Amino acid sequence: MSNPGETNDHPIENMEQLVEVLSRGCKPESAWRIGTEHEKFGFVRPEAARGRTPFSPPPYSPDGIEAILRALLDDGSAWQAIEDRGALIGLKGRGAEAGRSISLEPAGQFELSGAPLATLHETAAEMAAHFAALRAPSEALGLGFAPLGFQPLWPRDAMPMMPKSRYAIMRRYMPEVGALGLDMMKRTCTVQVNLDFADEADMARKMCVSLALQPLATALFANSPFCDGRPNGYLSNRARIWTDTDNARSGMPECVFEDGFGFARYVEWVLDVPMYFVVRDGTLIDVAGRSFRAWLDGRETGVLAELTPTVGDFEDHLTTVFPDVRLKQFLEMRGADAGTPDMMVAQSALWVGLLYDAPTLMAAEALVREQPWDVYRTLRGEVPARAMEAGFPGGLRALARRVVTLAAQGLAARGLGEDRYLDPLFAIAEGGPTQAEHWLSLYHGAWQGDVTPIFAAAAI
Repeated sequence: MSNPGETNDHPIENMEQLVEVLSRGCKPESAWRIGTEHEKFGFVRPEAARGRTPFSPPPYSPDGIEAILRALLDDGSAWQAIEDRGALIGLKGRGAEAGRSISLEPAGQFELSGAPLATLHETAAEMAAHFAALRAPSEALGLGFAPLGFQPLWPRDAMPMMPKSRYAIMRRYMPEVGALGLDMMKRTCTVQVNLDFADEADMARKMCVSLALQPLATALFANSPFCDGRPNGYLSNRARIWTDTDNARSGMPECVFEDGFGFARYVEWVLDVPMYFVVRDGTLIDVAGRSFRAWLDGRETGVLAELTPTVGDFEDHLTTVFPDVRLKQFLEMRGADAGTPDMMVAQSALWVGLLYDAPTLMAAEALVREQPWDVYRTLRGEVPARAMEAGFPGGLRALARRVVTLAAQGLAARGLGEDRYLDPLFAIAEGGPTQAEHWLSLYHGAWQGDVTPIFAAAAI
């Protein structure tokens, strides 16, 4: 989730203002960029436990997440602090780190929101540099970090809670709307790529193609087969968690697949997603479950009846909807588990290849339209347990081969030598194991039923 931003306090006077929030993202192709975000779990390294429980999640403080943020903050002038009621909860890049930010997920999952970059080579270099910068302060504290889709060992109650206001609101509200929302908050990690669009029509095509293929991405990047120290029956337990988190704000919105989909249709969907909060004078006011549409229409009561909805309120509300592909002033691909660095770069490569070359996008659109949209919705429900063995007409691996081949075509058209980043996906499409299946083979073999070696094996 993003760190707090600046607030636009202009009152909402018409729907065109809300559409304009999204349409401001339109860019010429020459300005299209790649923004990769990735999360990872912290853990206490057993050789440096110093009285702490080996592999346990680090607290916010002392000698935990806050200390790492402060070490990065104090290491030169590349970062500035982001605070929430006096607590350090993130960093904003400047100078050499301009365009990047570091934020915390609810249980301290450490997230880098990467800068808008021109090439996948820069993406890979950014990821490596971030891991290197994180390693020194983490090791000094006896900590490590591992990008996995779901916390493999510790129960929800053992996970810490970061001092971020919106998370307190979500923690209260989540159990009212789904059985697994608190697990989503505390025990999942993802990787996503943020990509641009030229205009409304281009956005709609990219949204449709990427939303339909998001279940395939979930299968390819499945990396969460353990829960509470043992196999959980799923290959992407992170994806399973999202099926019962808050279905009013997540999943595959039907409007995306309807004729005439565009910015206005997405705004209409967002207005009917229940709210979490509004911000006034830097303070978050809990209005979870209330209706933004009713507030706009003057039909809300209580504190909302006393407040005028602003464009900034709508921009904040956009950050609290969680479809598998999220539209802001760019498109966020949200279907993948966090994983190895090679796999996380491959996730960006897949979508850049499919969406950033016009002939490839046209071919991908034709491919997804070979099946009715309900097939992809059904697939979304099957891939958490079965990943690449989930049912799909003609076989999911056959679909994967076609899709990854198209992505390679799109990357080759860029002429930058980026198609090599798809190699891990070709291996899976041709029958190789997913990351989850790789870990399970070790668990049942060399690890002899002990899940704890995964922390060192997956550490960055």
